[in-house]
Amino acid sequence: MEAYTEAQQASAEIVRQANEEKARVAELYTQEMMARRKLHNKLMELQGNIRVFCRVRPIQPVELKSEQSALAVFFRDNDHESLDLFVGSEAGDKANQIGQKHAFEFDHVFQPNSTQEQVFEQTRALVVSALDGFNVCIFAYGQTGSGKTHTMEGPENDRGVNFRALRELFSIRDDRMAGGNFECSMKLSILEVYNETIVDLLEGGGRTISGASPAVAKGLDVRVGKNGVYVENLIEVEVFNEGDVLDLMRLGHSHRSVGSHDFNEHSSRSHLVLSIKIETGIKSDGRRRTSKLHLIDLAGSERVSKTAASGQRLKEAQNINRSLSALGDVIAALGANSKHVPYRNSKLTFLLQDSLSGNSKVLMFVNVSPVQWNAWETLCSLNFASRCRSVALGQAKAATATATGGSQGNGMQATMSMSAMIPSNSGSGRPVAPGSRPVPSR
Repeated sequence: MEAYTEAQQASAEIVRQANEEKARVAELYTQEMMARRKLHNKLMELQGNIRVFCRVRPIQPVELKSEQSALAVFFRDNDHESLDLFVGSEAGDKANQIGQKHAFEFDHVFQPNSTQEQVFEQTRALVVSALDGFNVCIFAYGQTGSGKTHTMEGPENDRGVNFRALRELFSIRDDRMAGGNFECSMKLSILEVYNETIVDLLEGGGRTISGASPAVAKGLDVRVGKNGVYVENLIEVEVFNEGDVLDLMRLGHSHRSVGSHDFNEHSSRSHLVLSIKIETGIKSDGRRRTSKLHLIDLAGSERVSKTAASGQRLKEAQNINRSLSALGDVIAALGANSKHVPYRNSKLTFLLQDSLSGNSKVLMFVNVSPVQWNAWETLCSLNFASRCRSVALGQAKAATATATGGSQGNGMQATMSMSAMIPSNSGSGRPVAPGSRPVPSR
């Protein structure tokens, strides 16, 4: 009996040691994998690769109440850079079975419980580099209803990347200006690309949610000047604080083109581009430099048949898909190091030419749904994001400082003051309602 007990104890000790060794090897593997990723990410940064953050939205209440709640996206323990997508053979048709597995790695993966603050914390350093003279472009891509606008704009009580980025810029600007030798001015513009027409949202722009839209003017033109791509006659407003930004964002949002279809009741029907032109200088040497920060909420990629779009909504969807396809063609050409990159095949890619042709830091949010109902669209979005991440644009360089007095722009934008854009109501200092704001004249 004693020998049996000793044998049992010896066996238990062997099992314990084996489990400890298994855990040690697993930990070593995890450490090696993380180290490899860090080296790979550093190499990509040096090469100027497009960085990609993936954000998975929570399951919606309407999905929980229907047959559309089967999960397609799964996460690995203690891993914030990868996810697995399982696409059922009938995905998109109320599938509940688990199908083929697709593994993806990105620079960061935000799970459904991630907060707006956590998302921005990973974005902060990129935003700050705009104050250091770098051009920066951040854009959100994904199907309709995947959370792009929530990530970029967010509700009033839980702001997204746009407002948090500008608030951070003002905070750092104030800290630097406190030293007395730093100067900085910022000008904001907001436009949309709607049905291949560029509309200035600070001048009135848009269309209504329902019904036929009023006649849309031919829109603004994209030009190439000595300082790169610009939009002719686009209004730029100098902003001084967070309040200015909020007022202009509300004004622009009130003019944005939105519509409804079966998939998303108030889906945006245009690409929104919020841009900040930043001019900084050091008083002691009189030299200045100009950089740009582009914050872009792309319209939703979608299958027309799935959204039940018709009439005007169908035309909008076709134009959206065409411009996103053009973006895909540009990414493919860049990835293949093609001598010709078809930037001018759409207004969207023409606008993004400076950002995608090098000398810019670029971050893409790919927003996706977690459920099987949307698994095919999720797969398309993640595949496109992976292709974007493999594109090396070349390491970005800060803008060269120039002597004060040199031309810093293309001279074809219309600069407006905050008082002209959003007048006070009876001297109260509060902005009037969006509907009563006058359209500024140039």
